[in-house]
Amino acid sequence: MERAAISPSINQNYLLCPSRTFTTRLHSFSSARNLSPPSSSSIKLQHSSSSFSVLSSPINGGISTTRCNAVSSRAEVSELADIDWDNIGFGLKPTDYMYVMKCNIDGEFSNGELQRFGNIEVSPSAGVLNYGQGLFEGLKAYRKKDGSNILLFRPEENAIRMRNGAERMCMPAPTIEQFVEAVKKTVLANKRWVPPSGKGSLYVRPLLMGTGAVLGLAPAPEYTFLIYVSPVGNYFKEGVAPINLIVESEFHRATPGGTGGVKTIGNYAAVLKAQSIAKAKGYSDVLYLDCVYNRFLEEVSSCNIFIVKDNVISTPEIKGTILPGITRKSIIDVARTQGFQVEERNVTVDELLEADEVFCTGTAVVVSPVGSITYKGKRVSYGEGTFGTVSKQLYTVLTSLQMGLSEDNMKWTVNLS
Repeated sequence: MERAAISPSINQNYLLCPSRTFTTRLHSFSSARNLSPPSSSSIKLQHSSSSFSVLSSPINGGISTTRCNAVSSRAEVSELADIDWDNIGFGLKPTDYMYVMKCNIDGEFSNGELQRFGNIEVSPSAGVLNYGQGLFEGLKAYRKKDGSNILLFRPEENAIRMRNGAERMCMPAPTIEQFVEAVKKTVLANKRWVPPSGKGSLYVRPLLMGTGAVLGLAPAPEYTFLIYVSPVGNYFKEGVAPINLIVESEFHRATPGGTGGVKTIGNYAAVLKAQSIAKAKGYSDVLYLDCVYNRFLEEVSSCNIFIVKDNVISTPEIKGTILPGITRKSIIDVARTQGFQVEERNVTVDELLEADEVFCTGTAVVVSPVGSITYKGKRVSYGEGTFGTVSKQLYTVLTSLQMGLSEDNMKWTVNLS
């Protein structure tokens, strides 16, 4: 088994191994890595002057249980996971631990715990499977240049957005404090998977799911809050090179009064068809228009859109059909501190085609320059195969702050030393 280091602040009793005999699962990662340890293996856990050995033994036909025993020898710790950090890309890499917290029918969340990363058991009649009652978030952790400190970027904003989404989806949600503390514990438990500075980031994926059994259309009677992580590189295959978008005029991402403004899981399944068609034609992604007039910009499949004209930055306003992106919000604030005029308003597709620069923002992409837009067969190009002047400036300021390369005057980062 791989060796892992756990923060002393994490209760060693949280180290629980998931069953290998689950019959109904949300994921199937076991083919990528043997997630249940053999009985003879142990993990050394650093804890003050001594360490803890996690001993696992299969019982009941393969279900693993775990106990922690203090040992006197010093922990053997791998500083970083043994992977090719120069070519991690943006895809799932199973890590060491995930965080799980349950909520009962009264809306009270139990104390969460860290478990070995692996498959989870859920009823076939779970609300999330039958009626799509689920939300997710996305945020990142960065390793500072000194190698020892790890930074989270605005986790409280993700907590607030999840709570807003939960209210719309008739779900209870963790408090801001519970959310942030759970993220901290999960990142520290998987700290060897945080890429070296400049090599990428640790993507943190919190989930809130209706896991209680329900047959008739109704809110689920039980909920699960879960966090897993994965080291990632660039989201688009182009890296930081400009991407090529096509404006979608037939399919729509969201409707007024719907759920386009919250991060519910169904929003993302709905864009897969248009995205698949676009990628088959060689485009990077799809830019959606409003469903009423079919002329105002909304957003790309998983990121917000900005245009620049005569040094004025414009982005579609948040009015229920567009996700209030945290990177979007951060870029607006950064741009204004840099002296730019920023407008949040209706932006037409004609303005898009006449812009000096176009770029996207999101947790996964951070800031991605747009190299071309295709609309009704007409292709318009921007720049010369690289960042525009404005987007480059904003990208540099924001990423320097996220990675701890510049002073955080905005007070946006949380240091996990």
